[in-house]
Amino acid sequence: MKLQKKYLSYYHLRQSGLSQSGFSLVELMVGLVIGLIASLVIMQVFSAFEGQKRSTSGTADAQTNGSIALHHIQRDVQMAGYGLPMPSADEDNASLNCDPSPVFDHDDDPATPDLDIFPLVIEDGGSADGVSDVITARYSQTAMGAVPVKIVNAANATASAGLAAENNIGCKDNDIVLISQGPLCRMTRIADANGDPDTLQNISLIGATPAGAPIAIGAKIACMGDWRDYRYEVINNQLTLDGVPIVSEIVNMQAQYGVSAVANSNQVVNWVNATGTWAAPSIVDRNRIKALRIVVVARNDLLEKDDVTAQCTTTKGVANNGPCAWDDTDFDAAPTIDLSAIDSWQKYRYKTFETIIPLRNMLWSKDVL
Repeated sequence: MKLQKKYLSYYHLRQSGLSQSGFSLVELMVGLVIGLIASLVIMQVFSAFEGQKRSTSGTADAQTNGSIALHHIQRDVQMAGYGLPMPSADEDNASLNCDPSPVFDHDDDPATPDLDIFPLVIEDGGSADGVSDVITARYSQTAMGAVPVKIVNAANATASAGLAAENNIGCKDNDIVLISQGPLCRMTRIADANGDPDTLQNISLIGATPAGAPIAIGAKIACMGDWRDYRYEVINNQLTLDGVPIVSEIVNMQAQYGVSAVANSNQVVNWVNATGTWAAPSIVDRNRIKALRIVVVARNDLLEKDDVTAQCTTTKGVANNGPCAWDDTDFDAAPTIDLSAIDSWQKYRYKTFETIIPLRNMLWSKDVL
């Protein structure tokens, strides 16, 4: 009996040992191949998904950048002209009728542009590939605007006593001032808004102010506060304000003046580039400018493997190396967008942001121009 149990135990051990088996070499190779194929598929799916994610996020960034850039420009263009004397307060000496237009070297540096009273200026980028236009808006942030008051005694204008005016409302030391008598105008700076300690009406001008007309009895003086330039330019694929980058991946900017037939009309009849006579408009033409048409081109900075942007031609026949700005079927031809200066420009995605900005400042009222 004991021998039989021992034999059966030995038999079961043998049987269990014989039933155990492992993978063969062929099975292992097949498993490795299947695993490699699965890994390759997963990596391909991940790569495609990651590319789509980067395209989507890059497009969202371009959308944000373009909106911010357009907001900055629109805000300053709408302020253009604020701080000039109000025409309704002084129609005979309206600042926009100054001829010639006065300029002022505000920083005593001949290498920098002088201040002008033109509220809005477009500098055309020219015919070079990819060169953007430059937009300059001029205005002041003075809370008082600019109230013209009459000069009652022009003597001692540059002396410590200062000239005598009806009052010095809104004037502060170092303010830019505009002095006008009919079409004759001069820009200068205040040295002391209260030149005579016995009165609050005397205004002393800087010593570099030339004597003579239009500084005379009966002329008007208006304090323009911190009248200055706000210059927007695209440099190294960045929108800059006065040379300081503010928005990245902005690759192009084009603008046109909206002009009326005559100065005393607010109806825009043409859109013109800042070329030819509009590169440096006369006083009469300058007062016909009623709006700004602008397009800002933002870029998704993801370089695609294939071309994703093609050339575009507008209805008026404007050929663009890049996207079209706006439909010009029933309007003057849209400005040209040329992105060919960007390496592999067709392998980037772009978004255009265009708008029309009316010059809404009270200064441009048709009743007084």
